[in-house]
Formats: sequence, C-alpha cells, structure tokens
Amino acid sequence: MTPLNPNMKATFAPPVMEARRWIEGKVFSDARPLMNLSQAAPVDPPPEGLVAAMAEAILSDPLAHLYGPVLGNDVLRAELATQWSQAYGGEIAPAQVAITSGCNQAFTSIMSTIAQAGDEVIIPLPFYFNHQMWLDMQGVKARYLPTGDDLLPDPEAAAGLITDRTKAIVLVSPNNPAGVEYPPALLAAFRDLARAHGLALIVDETYRDFHSSEAAPHGLFADSDWDDTFIHLYSFSKAYRLTGHRVGAIMASPQRLAEVEKFLDTVAICPPQIGQIGALWGMQNLGDWLAGERLEILARRDAVRQGFAQLPDWQLLGSGAYFAYVRHPFDAPSDVVAKRLVDEASLLVLPGTMFGPSREQGGAGQAEATLRIAFANADRAGLGDLVTRLAPLSA
Repeated sequence: MTPLNPNMKATFAPPVMEARRWIEGKVFSDARPLMNLSQAAPVDPPPEGLVAAMAEAILSDPLAHLYGPVLGNDVLRAELATQWSQAYGGEIAPAQVAITSGCNQAFTSIMSTIAQAGDEVIIPLPFYFNHQMWLDMQGVKARYLPTGDDLLPDPEAAAGLITDRTKAIVLVSPNNPAGVEYPPALLAAFRDLARAHGLALIVDETYRDFHSSEAAPHGLFADSDWDDTFIHLYSFSKAYRLTGHRVGAIMASPQRLAEVEKFLDTVAICPPQIGQIGALWGMQNLGDWLAGERLEILARRDAVRQGFAQLPDWQLLGSGAYFAYVRHPFDAPSDVVAKRLVDEASLLVLPGTMFGPSREQGGAGQAEATLRIAFANADRAGLGDLVTRLAPLSA
C-alpha cells in the first residue's frame, strides 16, 4: 500500500456513516418501520420561497456560477454582522465575519490557524465527534474535560488541564450531543479563563436558533474586546434546512480571518454561491417562520421529556436543540446497545462511544452508558412511538 498519514489512520470512521452500515441489508416491517434518529439534520426541504430565490439565482444571476470572495459574499457578511449585533447586544463588524462551506469547515479553518501537531485543545465530554476527528488528523491532542450528570463543564477543572501546549478551549452550546445549554455566566467564566491564559475560546453555536430562551444565549459579544479571545461558529443548515448547500460562518478578529482566508482558499476557494443566496434570503425573509420552527423543536423536546418520564429504567441526562442524551439501563456498552435497538426496536441512534473515550481509552464510563437521540428528526407522534418501542425492552 502507498504511504498513509498515521494521523488519518488513528482517528475513527465517520460515526453517522458507520451507523448507516448497521442497517444495510435489513428489512423493516410496515407495521414498525425504521425510525432513524441518528443524524442531526432536517429531513424536509427549505421553505418554498427560499427554494424559489435560489432557483431564480441559478436561472438569472450569472455571478451565482462564478467564484466569489474567499471569505464570503459581502452582503451576507454584513447581514450577519447587523443581525448578530442586535441579537447579542454587541458590536460586530462585517470584517469580523467570514462565510464557510458549513460549520465543520468553520471549525477546521479556525483550528488550523490556532494549533499545530503536538499542541493541546481542551474539549468537554461528551465531545462532538467531528471536532475530535479533526484534532486527531492534525496531530493535536484533545485534553478531555469530564462532566457530571448535569453535563456542564467546570471552568476550574478546565484550568487544571492547561499546560504550556494548550492553545484553545472548544465549547458547543446548545450542546451536540448532550442537548444542554450553557448558561451565560458559565460561558463568561470560560472566556475569562481563556483570556487569562492567552487561549482562544471557540464556541460552536450551530443550534442557537433553537435555544429555549428568547434572550441572547450569552453576553460575550457585548465585551468591546471580544475578538481578542472569543471565536463564534455558526451554521445555516439547521435554521433554513440548507444542509446540502453547506453554509456556515465564523466571527473572529479581522487578523484571525486573514489567516483563515489562506486555509479556505486552498480547500474550497469560496463558499457555495447558491447556498449563500439562500442563507441571505432566509435571514431577510424568514424571521417569523424560523421562530415557529424553534417553537416546534421546543415542543418536541418537551415531548421527549414527558416520554422518558414514563421510562423509569432510562435516565434523561440532557435535552435541548436537536438532542436527547440518555443513560440506558443495559449491562452492555452503548455501541452494543445501539445495534441491538436496530434489531429489537427498529430504531437507529448513536452510542455514547462515538462521543467520548471508553474505559479502555481512559474514560470514566459515561460513553458506554449513554445514547444520543436526534429527536428533531421525528414529529411528536413519532416521539410517542419511540417511547412505545423502548418500554418493553429490559436489561
């Protein structure tokens, strides 16, 4: 075999693709079809008006088919700066905004400007698997910050992990996979910790549009010097059902984004034009629609909470945004349990072993005991069926 980068070999296979292989060749009955709650992605197309705007651009806008600015179209950057400044009560300039081909690319590009092989990054457990995969591929060591049953990271515990190789702290709120929302005071404490040690604080807010509070999720942008420490990541995929069009965003200092531009130019040259057109149209026209989507997701979250209250052997550790994170009652590792649920309940979910180290890898056992359920992919009736399928199963 020709040479293979050992960092690529060392990381794990993409979890969602791995889970899909568990259902290959299986037949599910009409009475109990497969319920796929494994991937956190909208299954419906974008609203009709947004689709029409993208279609019109394809037909009538010649620029939609050409390379655009590496850091994204100016009009979308300006719209994000304006709306985010209003929503967060801060001052964000268009020069502090970049558009990327999805939020995963936002993370990889930012991290490429921060850490090199041998450096360290602090990430809470359970982690978002694509963050871990990128660190693995770059030879950057993840320093795990354990969480308890509340799934909230502790800044004091994080301080104990900082070494002379630490470059950043990465948080996801609302959290993937745990669903929990980090309180504003907690995020401010992490900002203060990062600033005191000269670290970057990266907060992935892919699911901010489905936060349970109508107030700003945090006050980090209200700090006049926010961009000396804080880096914000965002995705349009969930808000406007644009997963296939790959549109994300970064907010950081102009100096940082000048380095990001080098990465993006060598990877994708520019973010997709049609996706950016759709994202801009959505921001300018779908405020009320998105507010309704948020309420529907919150209603599904409530349905999950009510449902698991009927399953005394299961423990709902976290629920919010698109996710429920549960402790299963079985005397088996979560990857074994997840595969069993395919056969015994026609249910596909992701095991905690995809979101953290096993005991053999130095973990505390949380990974083996937990499952992630992407409940946003089912309506409220479907979530009732989820409970019905789990109820007869026992350890």
